[in-house]
Amino acid sequence: MPATVSAGAPEADLIIEEDDPSGLSNGAARDDMPPWSILIVDDDVDVHVVTKFALSNAGFQGRRLSFLHAYSSQEALEILRKTPDIALVLLDVIMETHDAGLRLTRQIREELHNELVRIVLRTGQPGQALEHSIIVDYDINDFWCKADLTTRKLFTTVIASLRAYAVLAKAASAREALDAELAKARQVQAAVNKHALVLTLDAHGRIVEANERFCELFKVGREALIGHDLRDLHARFEQVLADQIGAALARDGGWAGDIHTSAHDGTPLALRCTVLAFKHADGVAYQYVALATPIDAGR
Repeated sequence: MPATVSAGAPEADLIIEEDDPSGLSNGAARDDMPPWSILIVDDDVDVHVVTKFALSNAGFQGRRLSFLHAYSSQEALEILRKTPDIALVLLDVIMETHDAGLRLTRQIREELHNELVRIVLRTGQPGQALEHSIIVDYDINDFWCKADLTTRKLFTTVIASLRAYAVLAKAASAREALDAELAKARQVQAAVNKHALVLTLDAHGRIVEANERFCELFKVGREALIGHDLRDLHARFEQVLADQIGAALARDGGWAGDIHTSAHDGTPLALRCTVLAFKHADGVAYQYVALATPIDAGR
């Protein structure tokens, strides 16, 4: 039978209990797993009670559900500010104003910059707002009339929302880890660029990148290097040394040693170098990276 609000309340038939809520579960919850945080936002106390009862035995991925309660959009906004790991907001459209829920949706996305939390709008008066317009104009994940949201439909909506949140949260965590690794790599690169010459070559020995330290020491601009053969830069290379480097790269994937060459203006340069070959799975090199420091840099 339907669960209704108290006498005189403006909304009725909140959730039709057509199924036993004790049978709606998605795996046994474990006490050592943190619960999924769900925020119920509605100015009607009975909606909070009925919603929590309908989901009382639900769980997902071994985690139970934990409920937070807000009775106005402002109260909900404060909770969301203090609790960034809320997975789902079950949000009433009409509260202190006719569009309070819609305004809160915008604040969540644009003011709090929370793109992860799933937002499900619920309304007891669907005629006051065009459903298709809301779905198009607001960043929500579902829209329901309370009279249509049975226990089973609510359960399905909540689990689908939690599943989507879990996927997005995992992707966001991976992206943050990658950003942290990139930041570390940039720091290392900055340190290397400050003290070492770095040259990147394609599979044919043509220069594709040269750092500022390289250009400074060789007294040549990058535009004069990119696309040119390395042998044009090291005209003083002995063929025997060139053959040794090529053989080491093919055999071992790397070579280290001293090179004596000259800058663009003829100034002699003595460099301590390391050259690495980056290869495809079939063993064919697709890129070479050379790092060097002047031999007399520490003298």
